[in-house]
Amino acid sequence: MPAVHPMVQKARDLTPLIAGASAENDERRALAQPVVRALIDGGFFCMLKTNAVGGMELKPSIFAQVTEAIAAADGSTGWVVCQSNGCSTTSAYLDPDMAREIFGRSDGIVAWGPPGSPYEATPVEGGYRITGKWRFMSGSQNASWLGAHLRVAGRQETRTFLYPKSSAVFNDIWHTLGLRGTASNEYAVDNLFIPDRCAIFRDEARDRKTDSPLYRFTSNQLYSIGFGGVALGIARGTMDAFLALPREKTRRGAGRPISENHVVQSHVAQSEARWRSARYFLHAAADEALATIEESGAMDPDQRTRLRLASTWAIQSAREIVNTLYHDCGSMAVFEENPFERRLRDIHSVAQQGQGRILHYETVGQILLGMPPENIF
Repeated sequence: MPAVHPMVQKARDLTPLIAGASAENDERRALAQPVVRALIDGGFFCMLKTNAVGGMELKPSIFAQVTEAIAAADGSTGWVVCQSNGCSTTSAYLDPDMAREIFGRSDGIVAWGPPGSPYEATPVEGGYRITGKWRFMSGSQNASWLGAHLRVAGRQETRTFLYPKSSAVFNDIWHTLGLRGTASNEYAVDNLFIPDRCAIFRDEARDRKTDSPLYRFTSNQLYSIGFGGVALGIARGTMDAFLALPREKTRRGAGRPISENHVVQSHVAQSEARWRSARYFLHAAADEALATIEESGAMDPDQRTRLRLASTWAIQSAREIVNTLYHDCGSMAVFEENPFERRLRDIHSVAQQGQGRILHYETVGQILLGMPPENIF
């Protein structure tokens, strides 16, 4: 067997702490502080930062294994780690001094909401002024800086704007079905000045300050790989909890233990196969793309398509696994004291976000059939 990467092992070693804080995370709707401290101390927010600011520039498939290991213990924690690392890829696009100011410490963390807002940035002398309100700022509790993605008024361009967290006003809206511990709240700024040095073309070569192969992946692609790992982790945690049930456990009204039910036996085997195949596909697609980038400087279109398919398949396969085993547990699964109820809520929240859209299958199918895709990844 291949050696376990040190960061994956560190994540597995934190499992007792992370799993033990799951209920508190849900109740607080933010990660418990001992968990945040352990993640910072362990360097888990530095995995996709540049080497120049003390980051690891971690291989994407290893990044997925880390988010998987963390999410197997708690989905919200895995989600926050993935989201924060995706934001940290901006360290590759900032001027070096600015990158060190924002990301140079292990607790240098940025949070933002998704792109696609109706707001625009107004060019002014020395920078821009922005006004807007955004949701889904996962991990906002831990961040020291925030970001927003806006079109620039009068120009055919979109930039990412970074600013200190103290500049924003927060609105506590995160009352949700799943991923309750992610603190994905709403934030707003009003006529905020952003200097030129904090307004970048994210994922574009014109602002890239490093030749590292990692940043030839777009941040969206790295999100897709990491969130695929999160989904697989939630599924793995569900599977392990199911396999740990007492062999004599019997569902209400059943005549024999769950372990002796032939349908359940088949579900367990199929879930294991689905999980392992989805995981292999995700890692293989990421590794193949990285190898091509290292050789030629960019992944090819077919690899981009496979990467999107692999991440979507990982998320949707994980959802199916959790659904199946949750129902196989019977009525005991509905109680919060058991390890299934939270994972069911979390996996459905993961599958609802952009990386898990069923629509991606249509887009990939159109490409494979030689048709122009109706949507862009």
